[in-house]
Amino acid sequence: MTYLDRFSLAGKTALVTGASKGIGQVACRVLAEAGADIAATGRDTAGLDETRRAIEGLGRRCLTIEADMRTIDGPRHVAHAALNSFGHVDILVNNAGIALIHPLLEMTVEAWDETQAVNLRAPFLLAQALVPGMIQRGGGKIINMSSQAGSVAIEGHAAYSASKGGLNLLTKTMAAEWGRFNIQANAIAPTVILTPMGEQVWGDPAKGGPMLEKIPLRRFGRPIEVADLVLFLAAPASDLICGEVILIDGGYTAV
Repeated sequence: MTYLDRFSLAGKTALVTGASKGIGQVACRVLAEAGADIAATGRDTAGLDETRRAIEGLGRRCLTIEADMRTIDGPRHVAHAALNSFGHVDILVNNAGIALIHPLLEMTVEAWDETQAVNLRAPFLLAQALVPGMIQRGGGKIINMSSQAGSVAIEGHAAYSASKGGLNLLTKTMAAEWGRFNIQANAIAPTVILTPMGEQVWGDPAKGGPMLEKIPLRRFGRPIEVADLVLFLAAPASDLICGEVILIDGGYTAV
């Protein structure tokens, strides 16, 4: 098997949440370039259409599914639609996420619950719906998009950090329970990535500047840098990696 074979996703189907923009949209393109067909889900119709055109332009199939990850029915609908269209899902990329930034004393219960629903409950529900098929087919890949804020505290990020810390342990539990079925579950924990959400939270130099000073590389990340790691974890090249939370943070957590 050549290195190209070890990174090939030919014959695979990937479901990517939060696929209408940012990391999710770029990850869809990278996975399709490696040969995967894509089920792309999000709430932005125009963004999903853009994702679909890019995937189909690469000669791959693309199903777009509008759904709200804040609800219980949303993730279940997505899983059902993907399975109904493709018959199977080999790779699940739980990328959809929200960041509602408030100091603890100003955090509302509604903002807390919404954050946990999207960032933590939705990945659980999607995996629960798709893993039986992965077991039946002899294996699969689950890639959960966490954050450096799931490993270290950042002011104003209480709900976000709690959701991502929970996602890290959910990932490890997935590995513990499903590794025996040749399912590799891993999490990616980026620093600030210059997506629309990243720009919204960190675009102000007064806030972004001090954060940059804490990153040894002195820069924020780009979506393609995270998408390339998604490809690695989705491909046969990473088959022995299971239950890991991989920080991609420019050295933020090293100092």
